[in-house]
Amino acid sequence: MRLPLIPPAELSAEQKALYDDMRKGIASNFNAFKVEREDGALMGPWNPWLHEPAIGKAIWNLTLAMTANASLPDSARQIAILVVGARYNAAYELYAHVAVAEREGMSAARLAALVAGQKPTDLSREENVAFDFSYALARGGVLPEPLYRLAVDTFGQHGANELIYLVGLYALVSTTLNGFNVPVPERE
Repeated sequence: MRLPLIPPAELSAEQKALYDDMRKGIASNFNAFKVEREDGALMGPWNPWLHEPAIGKAIWNLTLAMTANASLPDSARQIAILVVGARYNAAYELYAHVAVAEREGMSAARLAALVAGQKPTDLSREENVAFDFSYALARGGVLPEPLYRLAVDTFGQHGANELIYLVGLYALVSTTLNGFNVPVPERE
């Protein structure tokens, strides 16, 4: 870990405002995995965001907007997020979203394939589209036109837009986690 966790008592006023906002959002949206130390210091991507609160606030606001305006099926969202986490080999991202997917009932076999960067064999039509779209986009380069059209046909224009932004957001989150070597907490 390249940035120390910041105990709440040591936060600046700007950091404290962001911390309070993040804890509120975390409690309602990101509660399937460990996000804070016993003293209340935030872990995961939230810690680096607190170290740079002006940038962290912008990323947090994007995260909240993506959560509040989600229209994709939850399984498609989790598949996209896990595809990106696997592409970047972002340990905390995989830890967190495996926990979310497990809570939503995703099978161990499907999770094992996703975290290994493989396509599970039991995906629904929508999940297949989410996997192929996210996998192609996370590799870099222009998204192939047939995949883009298929996503629009499957999810509508808003859903296809959301999928692009979701891949981009989790690429940013994964890069943050890897760049700052954010560790995975022990699973209970």
